[in-house]
Amino acid sequence: MAYLKSWATLTLATMSVGLTACAEKKAEPNATTDIQTLTIGFQKASLSSIVLKSEQELLKKQFPNTQVQWREFPAGPQMLEALSVGAIDFGSVGNTPPVFAQAANKNITYVGYENIHPKWQSVLVPQDSDIQTIEQLKGKRIAVQKGSSAHDLLGRVLQKANLKWSDIQPIWLAPADARAAFDKKSVDAWVIWEPFLSAAEVEGKARSIVDGSSFETTYNFLISRPDFVKAHPEEVKKFISVSNDAARWIVDHPQETLKLYSQAIGLNENIAQRVLDKRDKPSLIHNMTDSVTQAQQQIADRFYTEQLIPQKIDVQHAVFNGASQ
Repeated sequence: MAYLKSWATLTLATMSVGLTACAEKKAEPNATTDIQTLTIGFQKASLSSIVLKSEQELLKKQFPNTQVQWREFPAGPQMLEALSVGAIDFGSVGNTPPVFAQAANKNITYVGYENIHPKWQSVLVPQDSDIQTIEQLKGKRIAVQKGSSAHDLLGRVLQKANLKWSDIQPIWLAPADARAAFDKKSVDAWVIWEPFLSAAEVEGKARSIVDGSSFETTYNFLISRPDFVKAHPEEVKKFISVSNDAARWIVDHPQETLKLYSQAIGLNENIAQRVLDKRDKPSLIHNMTDSVTQAQQQIADRFYTEQLIPQKIDVQHAVFNGASQ
């Protein structure tokens, strides 16, 4: 459990103060010169970022004169809070964080999407739980990271089970705290993504009652800031290109990837391999498309109808269409 406890929970309020101060120190470079510093946010699930962080020569091919900094976050909402105040330039998140961020008038721009395995996230219950069906979630305490892709999955599950949000007790917890609560059975269920999912199933004696394969396709997204994208459209294209180089490196170096990822997430190689098996080969970042944007719009519209976000949004207004493969 040491590795889980080490993934500290960052609160949005605390980060807003500290990261705003950090952002003020970071001057935006002139668009006609090389970027002096590129700051990238990543999570435990961000394998391509972990590879780029380790195999620095990949980044240097596209950014030879740029200092690259890395910042780890426990989940997408915390990452986009940092991005919105200018503390990072890129971050990869699930489908829901950008919807919540845009609804809160945060400064975000979609610059690309990545396909995700339908079993990448799931609703878990303890092995000995009486809960066998999603309908039995009624009245239960369910741990979930607010504003994350798991938040969206839980909404889909409730809809499928003909339940409302008022029919359950959502317990808003970041992954590390949620795992601790789940292990102590302080919650009845946990909605979570990889690699936390496999770790809980293998080490925590958890079982899934439903996963993403029961629902329509969803995506991960590469997010930047409007000001950064406007000033550095070519650098956005370069970062997508180098991220895809990393995705291909992963396919070409399976054993090195397994060892690297196992060390990065603090889990044994059997669990790490289980996570890696749930990735496209290669798992590439693509240009935003109308159908992907519309999938996001459907999430945003549902969240607005369910009063989970404060205002109706137009996802297309936050989409950058200038990247190239």
